[in-house]
Formats: sequence, structure tokens, C-alpha cells
Amino acid sequence: MEIWINPACSKCRIATKALDEAGVTYTVRRYLDDPPTAEELTEVLARLNLEPWDLVRHNEPDAKPLRDLPRDPANRPAWIEAIVTHPILIQRPILTADDQTTAVARDPETLSHFLP
Repeated sequence: MEIWINPACSKCRIATKALDEAGVTYTVRRYLDDPPTAEELTEVLARLNLEPWDLVRHNEPDAKPLRDLPRDPANRPAWIEAIVTHPILIQRPILTADDQTTAVARDPETLSHFLP
């Protein structure tokens, strides 16, 4: 299992604590230090069945330029590039199980699907 986290995020700390308490083996990716490539982000979006604009933290200052960018297939590459350039925009934590099941585990119910 892999978890994308920002250590400053309370939801990420809750998720890693729950994984630790459950004895789950996982790999941490601090996506601010090791941002995903456009290809990796595209793969994660496909597993999440989301569009890039659905994964963006729209209240972040770096999201301001995206407010006028249309949310349509023609602009999908621009959204992906913005997220790759400003990884702080990524919703978190993102968990990917060994079977490639992936979710943004911000709530206890979603997180529970990754616990034994």
C-alpha cells in the first residue's frame, strides 16, 4: 500500500496513525517533496475515476489561476500540469492498495476500506 501525504495535514496524520495501529505495511510518499509526474497523476485520476479539477484543493492560493480555467476535456492537460507544478493543490491523503484500489481517504468511512 502507498499513501500520499502532507505531514502538516491533520487528515494525513489520522490516516497514517490508523494504518500504524492496524499494523498495515505501507509506503509514504510526501508528495510535496516528491511530486507526481503528469503520467503518475493521470494514472491516479483514472483509478479514482475523477477529473483533475475534482482532486484540486480550490481554496489554496495556488488554485487562484485555475478559477477561470474551464473544466472540460480540452483543458484537462492544463489542469494536470497545474497540479504537477503546484502539488499543494492535491486533495489528501491518497491511498493506493496493493490491488490498485485508490481513494482520497479524508473521512473515516473511506479510510476503513483500507484497514483489516
